[in-house]
Amino acid sequence: MKISDITSYLDCLAPSSLQESYDNAGLLTGDNDTECHGVICCLDAVEDVIDEAIEKNCNLVVAHHPIIFSGLKKITGKTYVERTIIKAIKNDIAIYAIHTNLDNIITGVNGMVASKLGLKNLDILSSKTNQLQKLYFYVPASHAENVMDALFKAGGGNIGNYSECSFSVNGRGTFKPNEAANPFSGQQGLRSEDDELKMEILFPAWLQNKMISALKSSHPYEEVAYEVISLENRHQEIGSGLIGELATPAEETAFLEKLKEIFGLKLIKHTSLRGKPIKKVAVCGGAGSFLIGDAIASQSDIYITSDVKYHEFFDADGKLVLADIGHFESEQFTIHLLAEFLEKKFRNFAVLKTGVNTNPVHYFL
Repeated sequence: MKISDITSYLDCLAPSSLQESYDNAGLLTGDNDTECHGVICCLDAVEDVIDEAIEKNCNLVVAHHPIIFSGLKKITGKTYVERTIIKAIKNDIAIYAIHTNLDNIITGVNGMVASKLGLKNLDILSSKTNQLQKLYFYVPASHAENVMDALFKAGGGNIGNYSECSFSVNGRGTFKPNEAANPFSGQQGLRSEDDELKMEILFPAWLQNKMISALKSSHPYEEVAYEVISLENRHQEIGSGLIGELATPAEETAFLEKLKEIFGLKLIKHTSLRGKPIKKVAVCGGAGSFLIGDAIASQSDIYITSDVKYHEFFDADGKLVLADIGHFESEQFTIHLLAEFLEKKFRNFAVLKTGVNTNPVHYFL
């Protein structure tokens, strides 16, 4: 198996097109065509993790955070980033980062956090728009099922909990093949009319090339008439943060104690408690202060995230409890999530979870 088999699979789960503009997800070092003989999943691909990969004979490190985040002008070994890159390249170790693209899918980082908290009725806290497209095309009724099967297989027609969704109407199409044409029906030089179906199907924008390829390969016409329209609709499963509900409302201090237990926390920074039970919970792994307003608007009782600055705590304004549990702590289960993804797909392949604690923050208690 090649490294590309693994990176391509991860890119299907969390397409790189979903990463934020400032991000640097994807293959950072290494050759996709190299044979892969072991994977280590981690949060941070730092030098100690590369040492671990060398020791355990793994030549692919799958990390959440990109070790190369901003531009590198020199690689001389003066910083931890440069030393990590040098060691990875010297030892033919590929580093693949799956960062904000994994944050932005409902089954990603925040989905894992929600699962650990036992949240139900999940919804995206801040949905992304312009991630959906609609394909219109025309096809004779005799071939409609074959074409739709190909498009569904390519990933089209999924809306929330429903799959194989489409719409069609009957109509009449006209065409006149020229002398170079090889028409499915009709004759060269003569205008023809045929009964056709006009069909439409929704699909994620990142699948456009795959959808068009499936349409053309399954369609009987020599020249396929189609349109692709970009939609502004919010994507139900793409965006930042998650909201969900506890099965049973919890008293605030009891919930915070449970939060400490689940995430192995020494402390939780939070705003004043409101004396109200916790039922609706908003979460965002990593730095999530940009979603405080969305969490308030969602009428959540508590918002769990990290990297909240002093003045940003004021933004809660008594409308919810704002809890900062630490960046590493909020994303620690991402390591297990990545390993689970890969173990389910590649059942007979060595997928390891790092034994290195890469949290750079320590607490003196």
